[in-house]
Amino acid sequence: MAAVKELFDRFVVPSYGRFDLALSRGQGSRVWDVSGKRYLDLGAGIAVSALGHAHPEITRALAEQSARLVHVSNLYYTEPQGRLAQAIVTLLGPGKVFFANSGGEANEGLFKLARKFGHDEGRYEILTAMNSFHGRTLAGISATGQDKVKKGFEPMVPGFRHVPFNDLEAMRDAISPATAAILVEGIQGEGGITPATPEYLLGLRALCDEKRLLLFMDGVQCGHFRSGRFQSFQRILEPPPAAPGGPPTAPHAPEPDGRKAAAAFLPDAISMAKSLGGGFPIGAFWVRAPYADLLGPGTHATTFGGTPLACAVALKILEIIARDGLANHARALGDLLKQRLTRLAERFPDRIRAVRGLGLMLGLELAPDIAAFAGNGKPASLQLVQRLHEAGVLTIPAGPRVVRLLPALNLSASEAEEGLAIFEAVFARLG
Repeated sequence: MAAVKELFDRFVVPSYGRFDLALSRGQGSRVWDVSGKRYLDLGAGIAVSALGHAHPEITRALAEQSARLVHVSNLYYTEPQGRLAQAIVTLLGPGKVFFANSGGEANEGLFKLARKFGHDEGRYEILTAMNSFHGRTLAGISATGQDKVKKGFEPMVPGFRHVPFNDLEAMRDAISPATAAILVEGIQGEGGITPATPEYLLGLRALCDEKRLLLFMDGVQCGHFRSGRFQSFQRILEPPPAAPGGPPTAPHAPEPDGRKAAAAFLPDAISMAKSLGGGFPIGAFWVRAPYADLLGPGTHATTFGGTPLACAVALKILEIIARDGLANHARALGDLLKQRLTRLAERFPDRIRAVRGLGLMLGLELAPDIAAFAGNGKPASLQLVQRLHEAGVLTIPAGPRVVRLLPALNLSASEAEEGLAIFEAVFARLG
C-alpha cells in the first residue's frame, strides 16, 4: 500500500480524494487489496461494472475482437457499431445513436444538439435541476446544479440555469425566450439518489411539447437496467401493480389519460455510459427520430468513440443481461435490499433518516448529528464508507450524508444478505 501510494503522490495529479485502499484484482462482486484483504463490492466502480469484475465472457469478447479489429476511426463503417446502435434503438424507440467514450462526452453531445436545434432562432439555453450532475467538462460543470464542482473554474459556460428538482412549476417559470432544452436525470445519483416522480416526467414532456423545447435525460448513472428497466424513466412510469380484483392504475398525469401518456413517453435524447461497457470505456447518446439527423457530417466527432472493440464488449453485456434476466433480477433484489434497509432505518432512526432509490441504485441518507461521527471533521458519509471498508464492504458516498449502493446487476442473493448483515453490524456499533 505504501509503495503504491508513493507512486501516486509523486506522479499522479491529486485531483481525487482517494480512500486508503489499493485494489489489485477482482472476481464477480469481490475485490482484493494489495495486502490480500477481500471486500464485497457494492459500488461497482460507481455503477460501471454491470457484470462485476473479470467476467469470463467479457474477457473472451475482448480477446476475440482485439484479434480481429481494435480501431479504424469513424471514417469507415464497422459492423459492431451498427449492431450496437440497432440494439439501443430497439430498447428505446425510433432514432439514432452517436458513440463517445464517457458520460461527460455524451452530455457534451446533448449540449451541442440543443444549440444546433435552437441556433436559427437564437435559442441556446438549457435548464437543469439543482443537485444534478452532468460531468466534469467545463460545460458539464456549468450544467451541474451543484456549486462545489464549479469553484475555481469560473466563469461558467453561459447557457445553463438550475431550478429545483421535481418542481414542474419552477421549470415552467424558468423558461425564457433563449431556452432550447431541459435536461434532467431520472434518478439523481451524485445528488443523493432522488428519483423523479411520474408527474414530473410527464409534465416535462407536455411542457416541452407546448413550448417547443427538447427534453433530454441523463441516463449515465441511472440507466442500463440499474433500475430494473433499460432506462430509469421506463421504470418510474410503469403503472403500479393492480389492486386485488381490479385493473392496474396509471401514474397520475396532468393529461386526462395518464396511462396513455406514460406508455408513449420518450425524451428527445438520452446520454449513457458507465454500465454500457461494463468497465470498458464507452459512452453514447440516443436521439429521437425527428431530431436524429440534426448533427450532420462535420458537426460532431470523436477519435475513439464507437470502436469495434468497445462495441463488441457492449453488445456482449447486452446479450448477457437479456439471457440471464438481469433486469428482473435487479428489480427483485433491489426491492429486497430496499425493504431490509428500510427495516434497518426503523431500528436505527437516530442513524438512518431515509432509504431511497429503485432497483440496484439505492441510497441511505444518514441522520444528522450521529454522535459517533461528531468531532471528526469529515462528512458523515465518508466516515460511514470508511467503517464499511474496515468491515469488508465497498460503497460510494454522495454528498455529506448519503451513501450509495450501486452493485453489479448479477449480485447474488447470498452476497446481498452478506452485505446487509455487515450494514446491520456497522450501524449497531455506531450506537
